[in-house]
Order: sequence, then structure tokens, then C-alpha cells
Amino acid sequence: MVSSDRDVRVGPSRPWLAVRATPLLVALAAAAAVTPTAVHAQSAPRPGQQVALVTGSTSGLGRELATRLSAMGMHVIVHGRDQARGMEVVDEIERAGGTARFYQADFGSFAQVRALGEAVLRDYDRIDLLINNAGFGRAPNERMVTQDGHELRLQVNHLAHFLLTHMLLPTIIESAPARIVNVASGAQNPIDFDNVMLEREFDGVRAYGQSKLAQIMFTFDLAEELAGTGVLVNALHPATFMDTAMVQRAGIAPQSTVDEGADPVVNLVTGDVGTGGYFNQMRPARANAQAYDLEARRQLRELSERLTGIR
Repeated sequence: MVSSDRDVRVGPSRPWLAVRATPLLVALAAAAAVTPTAVHAQSAPRPGQQVALVTGSTSGLGRELATRLSAMGMHVIVHGRDQARGMEVVDEIERAGGTARFYQADFGSFAQVRALGEAVLRDYDRIDLLINNAGFGRAPNERMVTQDGHELRLQVNHLAHFLLTHMLLPTIIESAPARIVNVASGAQNPIDFDNVMLEREFDGVRAYGQSKLAQIMFTFDLAEELAGTGVLVNALHPATFMDTAMVQRAGIAPQSTVDEGADPVVNLVTGDVGTGGYFNQMRPARANAQAYDLEARRQLRELSERLTGIR
């Protein structure tokens, strides 16, 4: 286990903001990017303690889930872009008698996602629960491009989780019974595979909606792939317009609390829910029709594999 507490991140917390304008700027930003070790080690898991990784757990729903899972007895791997906020979550968990560690990575960079996956695989021999929660919402309504040259929401909400999940999958399978929960949304837009990066007719709502539908399509594929392994995979819409920074940034009045959103996620963590489902809060629901289109799922799977380098 690593015991270093060094802050090794270099550069701005959102390097993709600098790579929107031209291919030259994209190339320069990618060349300047630093692949961080991104590990800030605190307490290790206790013998036999289950391990949960929650992406985007330094604020909002993810933070609530991290503290709840710790209270349930799990060791929590806290992830986020901001070291100070991550350490606050770890400190809160440890003061309550739990164990946690913070790992730093920006999902706008595949290099940082890979570094995160490698660090977790190095430091842990079990992962009982993976909650893919990190996300970027519909606001601001402008097209942004990541260090890797992809539309921001598609990469942060779907592609980065696709990459991380596949990196961790062998360990998750070895830890079975285990669960993977993808925090999606009721806001779902069909993917136009001729314009998947929305270089034409960009709209933030559409970008967010197609990235969330991509998460659900990935859920269905992964559940089929893992059938019989003891790993359950489900996706959900946790609540409508929770009081999070994402909703505030969009200028929308909150309609539900983070606490209300956490309850359905915990239900997928602990309940008898089967696998390969999409839930609207506590109830099984039907996703956008494209999620059940096998050809569309094949196209998304092959695109995701190609863009992330997963084979």
C-alpha cells in the first residue's frame, strides 16, 4: 500500500477548457498534459473489509454515497479532481470511525483515468462495489473538447467510466459477489453515430442526454457480458434536479435533495434487484428505445473500445 501524501497534480484542474479552439491548441494541451500518480493515501482497509469506489465523490451525490457506504462498514475509495475537497471527505469518514483514501484524477483526460485505474489496481486486491457517478451536466451550453479531442460530456460521463470499469473488471470479478452501479439520468437522447461528437448543431441538453443514454447502453452490455460471474450491473435515474452544483450551474431550481437521490443508489447496492436493469429512482423502468437496439449498442461498444483503447 502507498503511504505518500504528496500533491502530485500539475496544471489547471480543468485542462480541457484550454483545448476548444483549434487542432493546434488541442495538440499543445495534450503534449503539456501530465499523467499524475494521483494518489493521496490515508487509512487502509481493515482485514476482510469490503471496498467501494465512488467516482466523483468529493461533492453532491457522490459525497453523500461515500459517507453512507462508510457507515455501512465499507472502505471507500474517494475520487475527484480537487484534492482539498477529497481530503475533507476522507477526514469526515475517518472521524466517524471509517476508513477511506482519496485518489485524484480528471476524467477529461484518459491519461489520468488510466493512472487512477493503475493506482487502484496496485493498492487494492479487491473491489466489491464500483459506483460510476462522476459527471458533467448540460451547462454551460457550449461545446467543449477534452485533452483527447472528444466532446466533453461524452468523455466524462461515459467514455472515462467505460475505460475505468474495464481496467478494474478482473479485480471486481475476483471479488464477486460484487456490484457496479452506473448513475445515469432520466434525460436521455438518442445517439447520432454520424455526429456523435456533436460537431454540428451542438446543444448542451442533447450532449448530456446522449452521454447518459450511453451509460445505460453500456450497463445493458456489461450485464450480459458478466452473466453468471456474480457481478450485478444496473443503472438508474436517482432523482430529478437534486440540489447539486451541476443543477445550480444550469440555473435550475432544485426539486429534490441529495439525500433523496442517494436512497435509490443504495437500493441498487443492497437490494435484491437482479442485473441489467434501468431504474427510475426505486422502480424498474424503461430507458430510451435506443438502449434496446442491439445494432446501436454494437456501434457504441465498438466506438468506445476504439476511442479508449480497450480491447
